[in-house]
Amino acid sequence: MLPKFDPTNQKACLSLLEDLTTNVKQIQDSVLEAILSRNAQTEYLRGFLNGQVDKQNFKKNVPVVTYEDIRSYIDRIANGEPSDLICDRPISVLLTSSGTSGGVPKLIPLTTEDLEQRISFSSLYAPLLYKHIDGLSEGKSLIFYFVTRESKTANGLMVRTMVTSFLKSIKQTNSFLWDSLQVSPHAITTCADTTQSMYCQLLCGLLERDNVARLGAPFASSFLKVIKFLEDHWPELCSNIRTGRLSDWITDATCTSGIGKFLTAPNPELASLIEQECSKTSWEAILKRLWPKAKCIESIITGTMAQYIPLLEFYSGGLPLTSSFYGSSECFMGVNFNPLCKPSDVSYTIIPCMGYFEFLEVEKDHQEAGHDPTEKPVVVDLVDVKIGHDYEPVVTTFSGLYRYRVGDVLRATGFYNNAPHFCFVGRQKVVLSIDMDKTYEDDLLKAVTNAKLLLEPHDLMLMDFTSRVDSSSFPGHYVIYWELGSKVKDAKFEPNRDVMEECCFTVEESLDAVYRKGRKNDKNIGPLEIKVVKPGAFDELMNFFLSRGSSVSQYKTPRSVTNEEALKILEANVISEFLSRKIPSWELHELHSGR
Repeated sequence: MLPKFDPTNQKACLSLLEDLTTNVKQIQDSVLEAILSRNAQTEYLRGFLNGQVDKQNFKKNVPVVTYEDIRSYIDRIANGEPSDLICDRPISVLLTSSGTSGGVPKLIPLTTEDLEQRISFSSLYAPLLYKHIDGLSEGKSLIFYFVTRESKTANGLMVRTMVTSFLKSIKQTNSFLWDSLQVSPHAITTCADTTQSMYCQLLCGLLERDNVARLGAPFASSFLKVIKFLEDHWPELCSNIRTGRLSDWITDATCTSGIGKFLTAPNPELASLIEQECSKTSWEAILKRLWPKAKCIESIITGTMAQYIPLLEFYSGGLPLTSSFYGSSECFMGVNFNPLCKPSDVSYTIIPCMGYFEFLEVEKDHQEAGHDPTEKPVVVDLVDVKIGHDYEPVVTTFSGLYRYRVGDVLRATGFYNNAPHFCFVGRQKVVLSIDMDKTYEDDLLKAVTNAKLLLEPHDLMLMDFTSRVDSSSFPGHYVIYWELGSKVKDAKFEPNRDVMEECCFTVEESLDAVYRKGRKNDKNIGPLEIKVVKPGAFDELMNFFLSRGSSVSQYKTPRSVTNEEALKILEANVISEFLSRKIPSWELHELHSGR
């Protein structure tokens, strides 16, 4: 567990990070010992350990599991059975995952103690920013957070997203500290109406524009939603600032009271300045223009979020993009010690006291020559990972997860002191497959990234994308849905057919040899198709997933869609369709060259 520290003492925080990343093996062994000594008598562990709580027995007898393997235990707790099925401390909340990367939200157990540890963990990153970026202490943060609707299990156990748990817990502990660091009052971020909350957070940020040193949101996708909201609502925001009067549709008491100390009098000069910037032909560098003293944009921009980097760079006006830390509903794990690195170079250093970490070696291409499909994958300790190898994290937590596969793919890129750091590769999940082909999330992201470069000479931007397999005809084929935007405001555009067909071909050329072989002569896999959808189609898709319990703060566009209702939304918004007209190249030697 994290030792006690003062989050306002930058020197103490940096010293703690040095200690934690130096004594990695000792800390990891102590963490595992503490978890097992506490929880050995739970129903789950008792069946594997038989009272033996040493590390060797744990690794030999406790299986590596997925969510489905332990779901019955979590369902029993949700239905009223005691927490000691899996944990010696009371489970205070069941965290609901975003539900967009895996399809259906999972319920992850969390104790009050573990939640407090995560809040402390999140405080460790600011000192690193202050160390690398001059002037941050001269202003506050305009980081956009949103709560989502909560529910309770049959026995009254709260079900929340991680962000909602974080915001509600701060309200109970130290909202004063929050308001000293953040521009938007804590009360506004806990408004249950996301639209009212987003509007009022933006209004606070514009009124306090000269006091904003950091901009951002938990994920790049959610920050872009805020920018799009600003694009749609800036005339009304300017009207509020010009008249000193809040719009009548803002009725939530937390919002109206929170905005009261900011919107105190008419400010026509500020309104005109904002109006002048927002009404320009292009929104390039709009963030720097509206918030001239901002030093950086803080948001997760790795993994599937990487596809939004060009958009953020377009809007940011050269502000550095900083990706803070790596974590999930299951466990908070790593911190980016080099916040000013290039977005493509972001790595996260694992903080060894947050849980017990093992790593399952990932070998994507199981069709390589000489591969034995019956061979068990290798699981190694944190200190034993090898640079350049890909792994799936396997976590053991204080809240009742034991040797749990997180589902991410990380690549070991080096060490900070004795703690390895990893770049985020993607999800350990095949998103598209028709025949022998297996296209993983990161494969698809790289292919689309290559193809969208063809849009740049035409002042077009890829706003978002997802995909599916169309098996309605033979052979089946990949379908990718693209929402396009223009760099020139209000420009009407018709995607050029030759350019779009070349984009289809570029995606195919970027996929692996197994896919390209399947495309040969169109025998096994048909030509890839790009369907362009109307602007706003992905907002509709997001709203659909939000209606099923996801959160704006945690929402990630799914890179493949199988849900029939979601597909109907996409298909209803299709405005043009393009097919690959060429067969991608395929060389025999590529199939056996490894990855």
